[in-house]
Amino acid sequence: MILIGLGANLPSNKFGEPEKTLLGIIGYLNNSGIKVLSKARIYKSAPVPISDDPWFFNTVISVQTSLTPCSLMRMLLDTEIKFGRKRSLINAPRIIDIDLLDYEGLVMRESSEIFELDLVLPHPRMDSRAFVMLPLLELAPNWSHPISGLSIQNLIENLDPSQNIVVLG
Repeated sequence: MILIGLGANLPSNKFGEPEKTLLGIIGYLNNSGIKVLSKARIYKSAPVPISDDPWFFNTVISVQTSLTPCSLMRMLLDTEIKFGRKRSLINAPRIIDIDLLDYEGLVMRESSEIFELDLVLPHPRMDSRAFVMLPLLELAPNWSHPISGLSIQNLIENLDPSQNIVVLG
């Protein structure tokens, strides 16, 4: 199973409000050599770490592709740029954020200065974020973390309860 997380808290020129941006990006990916198999509901969550920034809209999709993990990550980064992502400060508001969360359970780290790529699988912070774990539970209730071996249910039980998150539907 290949899992991708999407988030946005700023409107985009192409799609408008963040929730619509997520849906537009999913459609774009589905027409770009990636087959979207399923999509979790959209969740609205407070920024992590807590700040006065706008709340995020988040979802997780499962996909199928013949791309390697690095090629897929490069495509996701290129997609962010294509739709207006400007990288500035860590955790800054953004038009779109696309993360490769898990690629068939692989555990790897790949860096490339040429391709401006630093890929870590599974995503290093996914298991501490409710906005990833709750939508992921919808798609893969039997998923376990490839490194810790903990089930998604155990990981959700260990989440910081102060994370504010609401399912939108």
